[in-house]
Amino acid sequence: MINDPLIEEIPLYEPKAGRSWSQRLHVDMPLLIGLLLLSCVAFVVLYSAGGQKIEMVFRQAGRLGLAMGIMVIIAQIHPHHLRLYSPLLYLFGVVLLAAVLVIGETSLGATRWLNLGVVRFQPSEMVKLTMPMMIAWFLASQPMPPALHHVLMAGTLILVPTLMIAKQPDLGTALLVFAAGWAVLFLAGLGWNYILALAVLGGSLMPVLWHFMHGYQRDRVLMFLNPESDPLGRGYHIIQSKIAIGSGGIYGKGWLHGTQSHLDFLPEPSTDFVFAVLAEEFGLLGCAGLLAIYLFIMARCFYIVVQAQDKFNRLLSGALTVTFFVYVFVNVGMVIGILPVVGVPLPMISYGGTSMVTLLAGFGILMSIQTHRKLIPPLESQ
Repeated sequence: MINDPLIEEIPLYEPKAGRSWSQRLHVDMPLLIGLLLLSCVAFVVLYSAGGQKIEMVFRQAGRLGLAMGIMVIIAQIHPHHLRLYSPLLYLFGVVLLAAVLVIGETSLGATRWLNLGVVRFQPSEMVKLTMPMMIAWFLASQPMPPALHHVLMAGTLILVPTLMIAKQPDLGTALLVFAAGWAVLFLAGLGWNYILALAVLGGSLMPVLWHFMHGYQRDRVLMFLNPESDPLGRGYHIIQSKIAIGSGGIYGKGWLHGTQSHLDFLPEPSTDFVFAVLAEEFGLLGCAGLLAIYLFIMARCFYIVVQAQDKFNRLLSGALTVTFFVYVFVNVGMVIGILPVVGVPLPMISYGGTSMVTLLAGFGILMSIQTHRKLIPPLESQ
């Protein structure tokens, strides 16, 4: 790995002749191919999960186009500028979260949105990106591994927006924001003694957390432990999801032939439980294929992490990769019953635009880090 001071001295070498359109647009082709494969799977599954309504597919395609455009725009921004403005972006996100708590718009019992008249959006989605950027900016200028006072400072920066998001309440997003921040700390070489101490502290605070949890959040935890205790009530969602997954077998029932989703037994088939629809119709082989695409994308992201040439880029790209993994793990885990239901969508597959824009913006940052690398010129040109 090239040390940071040397990187600043190496001249930028980009051969102009023969550059492809992807190089000119700073688009990483392997990553783009993986994302497009996911999108194709999403259109096939959503058409079935949405009751064979082609309008839903068209709406999702429009959101994908917008998100892809944002990804390409962000990929043009040099990582140096991302690093420079990370503190301001973090502060802006915290201010917006505070505004949500004061003047936010409430829907379905949760206050998560800001309505600006022209657009209505969730500031917590923005914080999913500004959080790892801020922690990477803070730790990049510190010696590795971080000292205790640096860990405490970073922990404070992580907890402030996490608690504000949990207050809305939005436990799923709070979990992702928390994971993004602590991923940076872990990648910075956080000592195992700190990790063990934090685990013990977290375990000791569980009764306090339980006291402050909302009633429906407690019910989700209890149903995760024993969904059969209320099969027609609070445990209905996870039981029907398991039935759908198990009934798919190895090869599945076939596209458009899923009974659990088409007969309205499966709740939220196009959003939170879309993985169960895929499992029922395409079976174990279909699930393995989808997970293989996710694995390919994560492998490419880890390659970008390894190729990153300074601490900020390595920490930020690593945190974004870990966050993407947490997205997949939490959604699949809650659908198959090994995690409580927390309302985290399946990346690029679940219906909706907000999380897709955030995800592809993160991939835009990864592409920027990969395509703006400084290259050592050939010996004959030196």
